[in-house]
Amino acid sequence: MIDQQTTHAAQEDARNEQILIWLNGRIVPKAEALVSVYDSGFMLGDGVWEGLRLYNGTWAFAAEHLDRLFEAARAIDLDIGMTRSEVLQAITETQQANGMTTDAHARLMVTRGIKTRPFQHPSLSQQGPTVTIIMEHSQPKIARPIRLATVPHIRGLPMTQDPKLNSHSKLNCILACIAAEKAGADEALMLDIHGFVNTTNACNFFIVRKGAVWTSTGDYCMNGITRQKVIDLYRANAIPVFEKNFSLVEAYGADEAFLTGTFGAQTPVSEIDGRQIGDGAQGPFTTRIQDLYKALIQRETT
Repeated sequence: MIDQQTTHAAQEDARNEQILIWLNGRIVPKAEALVSVYDSGFMLGDGVWEGLRLYNGTWAFAAEHLDRLFEAARAIDLDIGMTRSEVLQAITETQQANGMTTDAHARLMVTRGIKTRPFQHPSLSQQGPTVTIIMEHSQPKIARPIRLATVPHIRGLPMTQDPKLNSHSKLNCILACIAAEKAGADEALMLDIHGFVNTTNACNFFIVRKGAVWTSTGDYCMNGITRQKVIDLYRANAIPVFEKNFSLVEAYGADEAFLTGTFGAQTPVSEIDGRQIGDGAQGPFTTRIQDLYKALIQRETT
């Protein structure tokens, strides 16, 4: 059996069995954090979410995460029912209730709320939004570089489901992940509508070729906050980085590849479609960006 892992693999932490969760203004035990089967998120995937990471007592890049959350809510005509400061206060209250100081991950979820009848129309959600904050002690545990497999599922056009929305409707990415696992990989490499390399089912994707770093144009992928930090850090340190179209042929011939995301920051890639990338180990450009990112986190959170 091929060993598999996920890009969100974390060390086991018994404290997570006793976590407290923020649900519609109340902080409740994990077992009591329940929503109705009539909730829009459960019934239709109608909602938006954000993931945030706690370092040194500070939620890294919280302002940018809240910008993205409120922009997404506005795009789907969803009233969160809270101000930005109220959302941040709820996150802080949940953190304090759980006694968390660092190495924690929060998933903030907002759905359109409970429906009066089990049908699609948004007007059937009349009781206001459901707002939930799940917070866990979370230390990444990636045993080895990630293996990718290209899948037929793509990140599509904004007029279908805009890939820039962090929506609860993640079935397209889940199907991509399943296809990759069936192929013996850890995560799916997804192309864009033109057949160029785009992103993975859960993370943004970068390669290194001949001393330069490449990533997709960003037209068809999540507007990742960690992705942008990586681009900015490379540029600030005079390392060539390009947002451009590139093919699988160019990805297969890369010297290095890595993924970016809020949870894992930067995760090395060893293989794409059975082809070893570089020497199969983490490369110097990946190590360099990990160091630069850690230094940025230290500046931002202390």
